[in-house]
Amino acid sequence: MSDSLDTTLSKVKRGPNRASYDKTTALEIIDASLMCHIGQTKEGQVFVTPTCHWREGDYFYWHAHSKARNVKGPTDTPEKVCINVSLLDGLVMARSAMHHSVNYRSVTLFGVPELIDDKEEKVRQFKIFLDKVSPGRWEQLRPVNDNEIKATGLVRIKIEEASVKMRAEPPVDDPEDYNWPVWAGVIPMDRTWGEYQQDPKQPTAHTLPIPPTAF
Repeated sequence: MSDSLDTTLSKVKRGPNRASYDKTTALEIIDASLMCHIGQTKEGQVFVTPTCHWREGDYFYWHAHSKARNVKGPTDTPEKVCINVSLLDGLVMARSAMHHSVNYRSVTLFGVPELIDDKEEKVRQFKIFLDKVSPGRWEQLRPVNDNEIKATGLVRIKIEEASVKMRAEPPVDDPEDYNWPVWAGVIPMDRTWGEYQQDPKQPTAHTLPIPPTAF
């Protein structure tokens, strides 16, 4: 895959100064996030579906019920989907309402989904996904069975057409407003996991799972 993800479709029109098409930057944002939104068109209607995702190499994966729209629809009628991954990094508090903003990292990808049917490959990918959610947990769990594998659809797109947009800076106010008497700056978003809440149907204590770095 080229180091650039720039194509006619992925070219950013609004705010191009915040855009990048660098593959390494895009992969870092994809790996640092857990949820994405998948946009697709079916019979003239646009649908956007939130789901979890993961990556292996140059491929972006997601799963759902085998009959779910975001798995079945794009592979029944092979058309490009649009996927967005976003991370909020902070609130940008300016001196005027219209200059308030957010610091963020975002990737928008385009591609034609490919359905993965091979049983062994599906199980291998499910393990990769769970290792992203909780490293080492797969080996502790009851093994997946044939019905679960069959009922779960797995698709992927190749990461070769995408754009990155980012903001990581203080507020940008009008020059005449810089002495306005109100606090201005950035309130960073601090992502941390909260206290564990054990299933009430499980009275026995067990070793706590390892969480990933907060998404």
